[in-house]
Amino acid sequence: MSFKPDLRLRHQPQLIARKVQARPSAIHGKGLFARRPIRAGEHLGSYRGLRTRSDGKYVLWVEGSRGRRHGRRGTTLLRYLNHADAPNAEFDGFDLFALEDIQPGEEITIDYGG
Repeated sequence: MSFKPDLRLRHQPQLIARKVQARPSAIHGKGLFARRPIRAGEHLGSYRGLRTRSDGKYVLWVEGSRGRRHGRRGTTLLRYLNHADAPNAEFDGFDLFALEDIQPGEEITIDYGG
């Protein structure tokens, strides 16, 4: 699947909020849920936040070029993503994409190990 980010979502978190919302999750604490139908391959937003070198709450690690890992401490709604063994979304770098169609009210999940 070829992913193409919606560049408007990189710098405008309010556009992300049109697609998703945070609310209590049966998986853990708060989760991220679809507000409207989301198509497979759709860009959901970019994981924005301060760069960090230490692990902690809401930190996303991404492997960059030459195998170097980069971390960001999330500040947008995407920080509420929970883990699932069969996720319906995944990151390509710091950009999040739907792996399958997601219905309104459905929790959006990623594989923390992937």
